[in-house]
Amino acid sequence: MSRYRGPKLKIARRLGVLPGLTTKKSTKLNRPGKDGTSPEMGKKLSEYAIRLEEKQKLKFNYGLTESQLFRYVKEARRRKGVTGLILLQLLEMRLDTICFTLGFAKSITQARQLVNHGHITVNGKVLNIPSFQCRLNDIISVRNKATSKTLISTNIKQNSRTEIPYNLKFDVDKLEAKVLDYCDRNDVQLQLDELLVIEHYSRR
Repeated sequence: MSRYRGPKLKIARRLGVLPGLTTKKSTKLNRPGKDGTSPEMGKKLSEYAIRLEEKQKLKFNYGLTESQLFRYVKEARRRKGVTGLILLQLLEMRLDTICFTLGFAKSITQARQLVNHGHITVNGKVLNIPSFQCRLNDIISVRNKATSKTLISTNIKQNSRTEIPYNLKFDVDKLEAKVLDYCDRNDVQLQLDELLVIEHYSRR
């Protein structure tokens, strides 16, 4: 299944606030589908539908394909600890997600584009793989090119991220960050119940 490239506000109306997908807000408050006014829209969601929506939040917020998300869930299960938290930590340690968290881009989609175009370095080497899993003590910085530095400096000013999670040490003058630790659950911007996502995949 390919990555979603359709209307983003429609997804946000259905699933709620997805900070990694888009910063725009729709003027429509109801859910999509016949303007959200049809009788069936008022029906209570089944347990399966609720678990599915939580899974869709992760998928669309982080810009993942179904197979990618399933692989992350399997990896989270394999590791020792709380599976739901480990899953979120794996997603938050992706290179594109860290760039978004640092304010290099206004969405994870835009952060992925920055990485693809070679604007980001990890430990001094240009890396163009958005899904790269960063490790502790990795140094994420902007490529030493005027165009890269200007672009990302402008993005940081426009995004105005005031709080950087404690697990990232960011030097705004050098446009350089160090990964100190894995993120805490409270540092994840996306609001969801990750246990429902694990339950959704428990039948597979």
